[in-house]
Amino acid sequence: MPIIHKAVLDTHAFIWLMQGSQDLSYQNVQKIEDYSRQQALYISAISLWEVAMLEKIGRIILHQPCLQWLEQALETPGLFLESISPLIAVESSNLPGEFHGDPADRLIVATARSLQAHLITRDSRILQYSQKGHVLCIDV
Repeated sequence: MPIIHKAVLDTHAFIWLMQGSQDLSYQNVQKIEDYSRQQALYISAISLWEVAMLEKIGRIILHQPCLQWLEQALETPGLFLESISPLIAVESSNLPGEFHGDPADRLIVATARSLQAHLITRDSRILQYSQKGHVLCIDV
């Protein structure tokens, strides 16, 4: 497996980072900021949809209109939006091993795999999947 110099934020890690949440330790914020300084931090386009849905159903509070929050978050230096390319779409449908059916999680995992990047997450199902060697994760 190649040396990893990139990272993809899972949606919850993206929200926590942008909101300065206590859910991310100082050390984990520093790790994420290291990727950002190296111009190597990514967010999957599906995470934007997830943020909008979570805000709409009241699972998160953004303290400003969702579109404004997302646009401001995407201005973070060193953070890049990765689109759902044909490669990622197909990869998400053909992930190796057994992985659950949540389309957003599948697309986020496929994004990390296609970029040969670490996936920054606390999602237990993704972390279990990573233990099988199918995606490299940083557990936050």
